[in-house]
Amino acid sequence: MKHIRPAIMLTLFFVAVSGFAFPVAVWAIGTVGFPKQAHGSLIRNASGAVIGSELIGQNFTKPKYFHPRPSAAGAGYDAANSGGTNLGPTSQTLIYGRKDDPTTQDVDETFLGFEALAKAYRSENGLPDKALIPADAATRSGSGLDPEISPANAEMQASRVAKARNMERGRVEWLINAYTRGRTWHLLGEPRVNVLELNLALDRLR
Repeated sequence: MKHIRPAIMLTLFFVAVSGFAFPVAVWAIGTVGFPKQAHGSLIRNASGAVIGSELIGQNFTKPKYFHPRPSAAGAGYDAANSGGTNLGPTSQTLIYGRKDDPTTQDVDETFLGFEALAKAYRSENGLPDKALIPADAATRSGSGLDPEISPANAEMQASRVAKARNMERGRVEWLINAYTRGRTWHLLGEPRVNVLELNLALDRLR
């Protein structure tokens, strides 16, 4: 018992600290200090209904909306199946959407390579066939749920959105600038635009 009792007491102590006290402390700090983030950074519409989160991307396909970057999560932007393509930079499937050599006709119809994604992006935004586009316009994120795009990506979509909404392009660009976030602490990451927030702002315009 001289050896067993300390082991039992230590086990109970660490169960109490790591299994109860620490989780409760983290929950309390998050709830009090960061209530929005602790509850999922939810976004609500004018009537108060939850329509999404700042942290989880959604797909938009209509011309009047800004479109997110491509997704490999499930069938696309599946929050229950987050993930990337797991394909390396030399993968023919990643580049061409084909399983073998690009000269063959063995096309994987379920997966578009970034050449096809780039072609579709240029076409829907009225860009020349060889126009340079931002990387996030034709590549998938690691999670497949990236809620943000680069400001350059948003700028290239501005003309399409303005035309679909019968708006001046300058007004759309003003919104892009208004919803562009800088680097975290002016140091980490890159400037970005939250697609859902930007599209909601467009819908609120009269």
